[in-house]
Amino acid sequence: MHRNPGKKDRRGATVVEFALVAPVFFLVILAMFEFSWLNVVRHTADNAAYEAARKAIVPGADASEATDEATRILRAIGARGARIAVDPPTITPETREVRVTIDIPMRDNAIAFPKFTGALVMHAESTLRTERVSTR
Repeated sequence: MHRNPGKKDRRGATVVEFALVAPVFFLVILAMFEFSWLNVVRHTADNAAYEAARKAIVPGADASEATDEATRILRAIGARGARIAVDPPTITPETREVRVTIDIPMRDNAIAFPKFTGALVMHAESTLRTERVSTR
């Protein structure tokens, strides 16, 4: 192998530079994945709360149908530990509006950094007026 006497051998420097930069680079890549996943969970929770409330506002629907709808949507992303609440828990013909709240703890749903995002709870809420005819 012919070497240019004016150039120094940089192979060792390249290895050291890679050893310093690689951990930071991979940390940034993993953080991008984690925050993208947080965004997916947040948007899915928003959609699940809205669709569950829509299910509950039609005449004849009840709170269990809303809970089932939210669970079905959250299952699409594999969300674990979600708490779904429908207010009022008993929907009557006099009910004027329905509120569905969903809380998803990220400690059960983080993919890369549960230590850093584990304290987060994704909260979604949707309130819709019912389509029932008032009997008053």
